[in-house]
Amino acid sequence: MLRVLIVEDEKPISDLINMSLVSAGYECTCVHDGLQAADIIDKKQFDLILLDIMLPGVDGFELMDYIRPKEIPVIIVTARTSVNDRVKGLRLGAEDYLIKPFEVIELLARVETVLRRTRKLDKIVQVGGLTIDKSSRTVTRDGKEILLTKKEFELMLLFVRNPDIALYRETIYERVWESDYMGDSRTVDLHVQRLRKKVGWENNIKAVYKVGYRFENS
Repeated sequence: MLRVLIVEDEKPISDLINMSLVSAGYECTCVHDGLQAADIIDKKQFDLILLDIMLPGVDGFELMDYIRPKEIPVIIVTARTSVNDRVKGLRLGAEDYLIKPFEVIELLARVETVLRRTRKLDKIVQVGGLTIDKSSRTVTRDGKEILLTKKEFELMLLFVRNPDIALYRETIYERVWESDYMGDSRTVDLHVQRLRKKVGWENNIKAVYKVGYRFENS
């Protein structure tokens, strides 16, 4: 299990990030000031750090100098929106810069992208009775391969990356088809129905009234 350190002094935001990442299968540790962060980085190993800039004790920019030699990828998560701050954070070694407020689905996507880029993301995932190999883009159940189309595979990954989160149809369409949603839900509904049947997720992918769908890994 990949380990994420959340360095955020606003507890409601820290709790939201923690809950979302734990639901997605990550192991999380939360600290609320820069000195705590420096101390725990020395004691434990992490695969990723989500770092606020405005922290008591030691701010996020100062922490970047401390983190860089340890070669732990960092995503800065902050309310500071200026170009100068973004440039400074990236030049100090951050892999990404996410501005508050943010959508949980975007945070999860950025976390996965950074972990994939830094080669820390597991390429094989076991979920819902399936073994998903992201490298070969194959899906098996009990050793037998299930053939999915490209869109079905991308749809399945979207659900797996966002467990217990209600996804709007327009979000699903824009993420899987990579184009603007034009209001026709039939394409999304048809692909969800086919995916459910092919992988046996009739009870895992739930319809959410007037919203879209939610994946439950149970």
